[in-house]
Parts: sequence; C-alpha cells; structure tokens
Amino acid sequence: MNKRLLSAFAAGLVCLAAFGAPVSAQKAAAEGPAAKSRAECVLEVSSRRILSEEQGDLPLPMASTTKILTAIMIIDDCDLSEKIEIPQAAAGVEGSSVYLRAGEIYSVEELLYGLMLRSGNDCAVALALHHSGSVERFAQAMNQKAARLGAEDSFFRNPHGLPAEGHHTTARDLALIAAYAMENPTFRKIVSTKYYEPRGFRNKNKMLGSFEGATGVKTGYTVQAGRCLVTSAERGGMTLVCAVLDSPEMYERSAELLEAAFSRYSMKELVKEGQIFDGCAAKRGFSYPLAEEEGEKIVFRAEKLSPLPEKRGEFAGVLGIYLENSLIFSQNLYIM
Repeated sequence: MNKRLLSAFAAGLVCLAAFGAPVSAQKAAAEGPAAKSRAECVLEVSSRRILSEEQGDLPLPMASTTKILTAIMIIDDCDLSEKIEIPQAAAGVEGSSVYLRAGEIYSVEELLYGLMLRSGNDCAVALALHHSGSVERFAQAMNQKAARLGAEDSFFRNPHGLPAEGHHTTARDLALIAAYAMENPTFRKIVSTKYYEPRGFRNKNKMLGSFEGATGVKTGYTVQAGRCLVTSAERGGMTLVCAVLDSPEMYERSAELLEAAFSRYSMKELVKEGQIFDGCAAKRGFSYPLAEEEGEKIVFRAEKLSPLPEKRGEFAGVLGIYLENSLIFSQNLYIM
C-alpha cells in the first residue's frame, strides 16, 4: 500500500471514530434520548423561524461546519467550470484532506465536492486562494458575508474550521448561514450527493442515509469543537435546518430535534397569490410554519389608504400578519 493510500486509510479510521455509524430515528428512540448538545438550533428555511433552540447564541468553535459558508461564497462569486492549478500552499494541509498535489488541475466544482463531501481542508485553502488571493483576505470576506446573512455573533479566521483563536459561531448563526445556502440549487445538489463519481468522493454525512427526508449539510469535528453537525431535511413541503455544536451523539440528537419539529409544525398557507382583503389584492402568497394550536392565534390587519386610489394596480395599503402580537409578515396591497 503506497503512502497516499495509507494516509487515506488512516483518515478514514479517524472519521469513523469521530462520527460513528449512522443511527436511524427509530433506533435512537428505542435506545432512549440522546445526550443534548452544548448548543443547538432548529429553524424553518423559508421563514427563518426558530422552532427550537438551546444555548443558540453561545459562541463556540464549529470545526468543518465552517465550510458551509466557504462553499456558498464560492458558488455565489465564482465560475464553477473554471480550472484551477493547485498551488503549493493547498497541498499537505493538516486534518481531513483529499490529498491534493501541487500542480494538479481541478475545476472549482470538483473542489467544492471535495470540500463538502470529503471535508477537504486542502480544497478549502485552494478555493480561498482562488477567490481572494490569500486565506486572510478570504476570511475577511467570510465575516462580511456572515454579517449580511444576520450571523452577528460569528467570526471566521479560516475557510476550513481548523482551530484558530477567535474562530467561532453560534448554533443560531450557523443555522441561518445554512438556510441561506440551502436556498441555492447548486449548493443543495452538492451537499445531497452521496457519491461524486468523477473524483470518487463519498459523502461523510451519514444523515443522508439514515434520516427520512435528509438533504445535507455538513459534519465537523476537532478536539476543541467536539462533534458538530448541520442537517437539512424536507418533509411535506417544509424544509428544516438543524445545527448542533459540541454534540456527543450528533446524529442521534439531530434526528430527535428534527423529528420533534416535523411532528409539531407544518407549513400553513396564510395568503394566496391574488387574495382579496377588503377589496384590495395581495400579489404574493405566504406560508408559515405553525403548530396546530397556533392557527387560531393568527391575526390579519389591513391598513388601507383613505381615500383609496381609483386606478387599477395602484398601491392601496399594507397587509400585516401577526402571530399573537408578533409581526411575521407584511406586504403591499393594490387596487384590483
């Protein structure tokens, strides 16, 4: 066995020890509740509504779940078909790797599959250098992107998640970043792929084969961060993202949290496209995740101009939708 194959075999053993075998929700339930994570958050993607949370705003290291932000930045900003010559700086990066060699040629897309399926730290460096010219400048861009996505309690120092002073996120921030990423069809395709044949990359995320409706997203582990996992899953037209940080039983706990959220909440259509409110029309439809008992707590308030304009299609007021006293949605109304 050559040195490269020995390294791959050793890395596989480390991953098996870190992540363990996949556990179905049914098996996890039969064996009793899983240990809670140090921090966790479940949210619905389209509304960004937080459905459950424990220590959701606690800053913690997040290991390779960092790569969710790295991947979506590359997808947003780069030509995925472009070919890259692997620089020396991206060869031999410590930790999980696809064993890139300086001078090899990969497309941006191939490196993204290596990043998200095999958690290649070398892929992360190669992509960061391609995007920004240096890891430091890419980290600055990561922080700017995170802030725009509402991840206000996160700070990134590198594109891969290896330990670095001050490199941290929160379960809530990580869920928000993942929700944004999962709205991108290219990102969804990559993280839901179990096996990428062109380069022989097999996905390390065991949730794809063990949890009904799972569609991604990313595992992570370092001694400092513990076991970390972000999972996306879709059932009944509702897409959830679950982030757990420092989670001793990350697969089992994620399955429990997602099952609980799918059991309690479902998407409810509150406004149909073109629906009429007191003679004025709402142009867009709107659905929202609600528990059964919350349906009767929804309040619609239409604030219209007085006098109303006469011309068809003119602005006529604003529709607000409230869950009890909290505004969850608003949109303009127009003359029919």
